[in-house]
Amino acid sequence: MTFLGDLRDGIDRLAQFAELDCEVAALMSGAGALSDDSVREAFDAVAGLSRQVQKLEVVLAGVIARRSTRAAGHAGLAQTGGFRTPVQMVQQITGVPRGEAIRVVKVGEALAEGTDAGTPGPADLVEAATTVEPWHQPLGAALMSGAITRAQVDAIRRGLGEPPTIEGRDDGDVIEVWRIAAQQLIDEARGCTVEDLGASARAVRDAIDPVGAEARWAEHYAARSFRMRVDADGRTHGHIVFDDLGAAWWQSVMDAALRPRRGGPRFVSDGELKAAASLTDDPRTNEQLAYDLMLDMFRAGTTAEAKDVFGTRQAGVRLITIRDRDDESGWPLRRDAFGRLLAVAHSEDGAPTLPGSVLDRTLCETGFIDVTLDACGNPLDVGRERRLFTPPQRIALAARDGGCMWPGCDRPPSMTEAHHIDEWVADEGRTDIDRGILLCTYHHVHLHFAGFRIVREGLGAFILVAPPGESAAPIELRSKSPLRWLFDPPPRVGWRLAA
Repeated sequence: MTFLGDLRDGIDRLAQFAELDCEVAALMSGAGALSDDSVREAFDAVAGLSRQVQKLEVVLAGVIARRSTRAAGHAGLAQTGGFRTPVQMVQQITGVPRGEAIRVVKVGEALAEGTDAGTPGPADLVEAATTVEPWHQPLGAALMSGAITRAQVDAIRRGLGEPPTIEGRDDGDVIEVWRIAAQQLIDEARGCTVEDLGASARAVRDAIDPVGAEARWAEHYAARSFRMRVDADGRTHGHIVFDDLGAAWWQSVMDAALRPRRGGPRFVSDGELKAAASLTDDPRTNEQLAYDLMLDMFRAGTTAEAKDVFGTRQAGVRLITIRDRDDESGWPLRRDAFGRLLAVAHSEDGAPTLPGSVLDRTLCETGFIDVTLDACGNPLDVGRERRLFTPPQRIALAARDGGCMWPGCDRPPSMTEAHHIDEWVADEGRTDIDRGILLCTYHHVHLHFAGFRIVREGLGAFILVAPPGESAAPIELRSKSPLRWLFDPPPRVGWRLAA
């Protein structure tokens, strides 16, 4: 079917709802008259139409960009319309923020790369089209097929970045690895938020390019800063730019101190429940609590005991790295010519990537725990000897699941509870990694209250099953953790561990 044919089909899907065939002023009333099922179906139709329109939007933006190059000067397509750049043209015509206009143009340029799109016009004003297939070609194909959105294309492309030039390695081999990584991320995109997809792309990039990870870490570290200013009303403002490790540590402080206000785990002692209730009832906002906590930490310094500030969960950053089973060199891992570890580490929630030099320094300061598990998170089992999952098991679950596994949920591991997919009493459930899964408090309660079940066949995928009587298809639950790339990265090509 043609592109315009797909658009007509989308319009036809909406045309079946007579309530929407009304004046624009009455549209809210018309939509309000729809049944719940009709609202879902209409919204799905609108989403499909939006994806189709997005395709054409980025394609046209790519053509605009190709016909508005520096070489075209004032004769360029955008310039003849009175716009300085293609981004300005897209922004003004569509009314979107500048950041979104930049995204549309960049995705359009990526689609046009490697084709002759946008080339009509005087030959001396058009850049020559390349015949080399770019590494991001699968992204364009996936966008055109409807497999991913333009926001997902942008997240993957920004996250992976451009393939590096590696001395002694053929550029074509390196580009092929990036192309495979892009395809794997496309496969992961379904049911994944744009933010999680970007984090995954950055994680896989650093896994296949640890040398580049070191440089990226250094760049972020050099940009760290803190400054204060006083505004015209005499209020003092502070502005912090964190390095990656500092940001992870500070986030762990906030999560540890404020988790009762943010829906943290419920399985705590009576004393902890009382403290949590006190914090929940506190009239201060979360932002005010965070500010007071920051000042209390500065005042207390090293004289305060951790439990006085954080309660039962002391703040801190766990770093996770993967040591291959076939690596017989033991710990430490391989090093480059400068003595730096050729490895990357991630925080427990998989957010920042930290290079080998940071991992090495942390090992000197705090040591490490060796946790053995396979790609499915086994074995770290305690059977029925314990009702709750042990701390090492929680670390393994965090690395495997990356947070709440409910579709679309973005709660990090620190805000989750370990759910036994087999009932502890009725099914004689076991506290084993392969029979446990992370869920946030809300979705853990919702699962039990609404009658959902999570099942798993052997070491296969976890499957979310709808309550009895509902016809919804089972949903395969996917890990939210970028750390999954440490277990199953794109194919190695030899240079991954090169100095």
